[in-house]
Amino acid sequence: MIDINSFGVLGGDKRQVALAESIAADGFTVYACGFDSIDFTKDVKKAELFETAEKCENIILPLPVTVDGVHLNTVYSENTIELNDSFALLMKNKQVFGGMMGRLYQTSDEWDLIETYDYYTREEFAVHNAVPTAEGAIEIAMREYPGTLNGSKCLVVGYGRIGKILSRMLKGIGAFVTVSARKKSDMAWIESMGYTAKLTENICEKEQYDIIFNTVPAMIFSRKLLSKMCSKPLIIDLSSKPGGVDFEAAKKFGINAIHALSLPGKVAPKAAGEIIKNTIYNMMEE
Repeated sequence: MIDINSFGVLGGDKRQVALAESIAADGFTVYACGFDSIDFTKDVKKAELFETAEKCENIILPLPVTVDGVHLNTVYSENTIELNDSFALLMKNKQVFGGMMGRLYQTSDEWDLIETYDYYTREEFAVHNAVPTAEGAIEIAMREYPGTLNGSKCLVVGYGRIGKILSRMLKGIGAFVTVSARKKSDMAWIESMGYTAKLTENICEKEQYDIIFNTVPAMIFSRKLLSKMCSKPLIIDLSSKPGGVDFEAAKKFGINAIHALSLPGKVAPKAAGEIIKNTIYNMMEE
């Protein structure tokens, strides 16, 4: 029998663990599947896939829903859950929430008849998620850069959500911050915030930096551009796969380039879980 006040959390990483416990703390019934190696609080009930689907009206899938396009993203389970027609049929007559749902829809035509919502596309999710991403990037910089961020020359490529927050944090630490953008309107905002502004197509022509943070999901740091970097900066790429850096070329040039993916789940899983939860609550209210 379906409980209309129940949530089924299927798969994921530390964010979904925190999410399940937070929803349970709000007084809802929560079933979790795909977390064999996790010990939840007593308020979260572990269950198999069929039981979770049978009892829950609201299903929450991980971010990303799938890594390989074939199986559900289940970090804490050795048992795989295949995404196919059978899985999709279990989700019928439910509200299904997930992050980066595109590849899921390709696994079955049944998804055309299922009520789904992608929390990854929501603006409030993206804005709030930028904070732990920026903090995680700074944590990596502090660990990998041999000097101090205070007084270092930092370049932030892209003035989107992450770029805005990261630039402000770096300036607060005392770094000399240059921010690049493509739009003239963004350049004006960058200058008004007290940063040095640079067009993205002109970065690293003459200037050398200690640390570079890339937020643009395009091949910005090509072999040609990397070859101009005499100072061998630390590069932290925050963009989604495949990233904006030629990592093979960076290695050959002796440049430490790190592709820092899914930082919220790694550095602040509790906060990241709360962000997902609140975004889903907003979607349900609407």
